Amino acid sequence: MHGEYKVPGGKLVVVDLEVRDGVFADFRLAGDFFLEPDSALEDINRAVNGLSADSEASAIAAAIKAALSKDVTMLGFSAEGVAVAIRRSLAKATSWRDYDWQVIHSKAVPPVMQMALDEVLAVEVGEGRRAPTLRIWEWDSPAVVIGSFQSLKNEVDPENAAKYGFDVVRRVSGGGAMFMEAGSVVTYSIYAPADLVQGLNFADSYAFLDEWVLVALKSLGIDASYVPLNDISSPSGKIGGAAQKRLGNGAVLHHVTMSYDIDGEKMVQVLRIGREKMSDKGTKSAAKRVDPLRSQTGLSREEIIDRMIATFTSLYGATPGDVTDDEYAKAAALVESKFGTREWIERVP
Repeated sequence: MHGEYKVPGGKLVVVDLEVRDGVFADFRLAGDFFLEPDSALEDINRAVNGLSADSEASAIAAAIKAALSKDVTMLGFSAEGVAVAIRRSLAKATSWRDYDWQVIHSKAVPPVMQMALDEVLAVEVGEGRRAPTLRIWEWDSPAVVIGSFQSLKNEVDPENAAKYGFDVVRRVSGGGAMFMEAGSVVTYSIYAPADLVQGLNFADSYAFLDEWVLVALKSLGIDASYVPLNDISSPSGKIGGAAQKRLGNGAVLHHVTMSYDIDGEKMVQVLRIGREKMSDKGTKSAAKRVDPLRSQTGLSREEIIDRMIATFTSLYGATPGDVTDDEYAKAAALVESKFGTREWIERVP
C-alpha cells in the first residue's frame, strides 16, 4: 500500500507498507522532510511495524513519538503527519495529480445562483459527469450568505440589508455569515471526489484542500497560515474562512471567502454578529476597512485571482473550463425549488 500526505505549510510525507495478519509490515517512510539524526528514520519504521492495522491516527502518532529520543529533530513533518499518510494509504486515498482538474472563472451570476451552482457542480463531480473543479465566483450585486445552520434573525439586520440593497441567501455548508460586495472579496469553491480527502479528519481536510492558496498568498508576500478549524490568517489578522459539505454521492464541496477590501462600517450595520464580534474585541470604530489582501499585496483583485489560478494550475495541472448550459439550467431549477424559496432561507428563522 502507498500513501502520500503534504503537510500543510510543510513537506511531503510518503509511506509504503503491507498489512499481514492484521498488523503493519514492511513499513517504509520517505519524503522531502528533514530529520536528524539519520538513525531516527529506522526508529520510526520500527515503531510502525507490528502495530494493529486498525490503529487510529492518534495511536500511530503516539507510538512514533514514544520510539524517538528527545534529541530527534523533525522539520517539515511530524508524527501526526506520518500517521495521516498511513491512514490515507489504507483508505486508498487519491492525490491531486490523480485527476484532470478544471478551473472555472466565468461570468457573474446573482448570489442565489451561486448557491445553486455550488450544489449542482458538486453533484456533477460526485456522479462522474464533471471533472474535479476549482471555481472562482463572480457577482455584481451585494449579498449576505449565511451558513446552513445559522439563524436568519440572529445574523442579519433586515432593515439595513434592504437599505443597502443586500440579498440574503443561505448556502448548503455550515459556518458563519459572508458579507459580499462586488470587488470586495475573493471567493472560490472546490468540487472534488471524496477519495481525495480519505484518511483525513475534518480539521485536516480543511487545511489540506487550501494548501495551494497558502502557496499562492506567500508568493504575493503574505505570510499566510492556516488556523484550525477553518481560518486563513496572517500576522496582520484574519484573511478568510472556509466551509465544507460532504455529499452522499461521494463528492466534497469546499469553499473559501477571503477579504479583499470590505466596508467595515457597512458590514457591522448589516450583520448583527459583526457588531458583537467587533464589540468583544474592543474595536473603537466600525469604519475601519477590512482589507488584508489589498493592503498586504498592493495588487488588484484581478491580479490576485490570476496568481491563484496560476498557482493551482502549476501544482495540479489544471486546464480552463466553464459551467455548461445544462449545469446552468439545473442551477436555475434549484433556485426555483430550493435556494430562492422562503422555506430554505428561513429554515432556521
